[in-house]
Amino acid sequence: MTTYSLADLGWSARHLSLLSPEEVADPHPARLTTIARDRAFALSASGPISLLTPSGLRTGDLVTGDWVLTDPDQTTITRLLDRDTLLSRRAAGEGRETQLIAANVDTLGIVTSCNADFNEARLERYLALAASAGCLPLIILTKADQCDDPGDFVRRAENLSPMVTAIALNAKAPDVVDTLRPWAGNGQTLALVGSSGVGKTTLSNALTGAAEATADIREDDAKGRHTTTSRGLARTIHGGWLIDTPGMRSLPLTDAADGIEAVFADIEALTQQCRFNDCAHATEPGCAVQTAVASGDLDPDRLKRFLKLMREDAINSEQVHESRARQKNLHKMYRSTQNAGRSRKGGT
Repeated sequence: MTTYSLADLGWSARHLSLLSPEEVADPHPARLTTIARDRAFALSASGPISLLTPSGLRTGDLVTGDWVLTDPDQTTITRLLDRDTLLSRRAAGEGRETQLIAANVDTLGIVTSCNADFNEARLERYLALAASAGCLPLIILTKADQCDDPGDFVRRAENLSPMVTAIALNAKAPDVVDTLRPWAGNGQTLALVGSSGVGKTTLSNALTGAAEATADIREDDAKGRHTTTSRGLARTIHGGWLIDTPGMRSLPLTDAADGIEAVFADIEALTQQCRFNDCAHATEPGCAVQTAVASGDLDPDRLKRFLKLMREDAINSEQVHESRARQKNLHKMYRSTQNAGRSRKGGT
């Protein structure tokens, strides 16, 4: 059985500072690898463990990468520790709750390819996700060996935001592991996100030495089939940790306004110069944003994408908050009904 020290798993002085004096004396920390319906699986200093959740904590509240404290027998979670970073999106379905993607990620590897999969609007969504979570964004451009000018894709990616680092590579090349070493070393956690078929599984195999199945690409639209169906925490060859996520068909953002503004920092700076504080950047007089468009200093398509993301995030965030409020009210009603029932039984 392979075991790792807490430092190997990414435990740091910051995590220790979150503990009470009693917890410091006997902490029993563990890092979650995968989440099942009724339990969580984790790695601790003593090896792999299976953990039950206490009353009041659902497995849906947990995500790969989380740090938790456990009981001395390491069978039950006693506390979920505050996260350094948290990647999430709005879930599909009627409830539209927030879906957790990964926690305590240092670098978000946004994987796309040097072909028809490259899409500025989708990349900006991922960049906003990274910024709102507090992760460093890394755009990984695969299939560089199959295009005439991979440098053009790198330039287009880095032009999306000053916070972007972009690299072009061949995911099947022997040197890909060394290329990604700076983001996959000791104590670091790299998460891979992106569409199906762009090479996430191939990169994951190279970084971890695994041999997961990969799927071919459809030649007509450069899209692939899903090969990763769940997320988990895997050790990299360089001593860090990798979280590979399933291919995402959509990425609805919620509570990501700060991240969107960070990605579109150029537009956000212009909005501060508008005559009116509530300027919609459409036809208002004194709009610095529209002035920049008219002068050719701002791409009108980029402005459209910015406004679309901000509107979407505002709507999604409001609906998620309303859904949470309704659930809280329902829980209160259920508790009141249960308490009333107990009181009637006690009085008979």
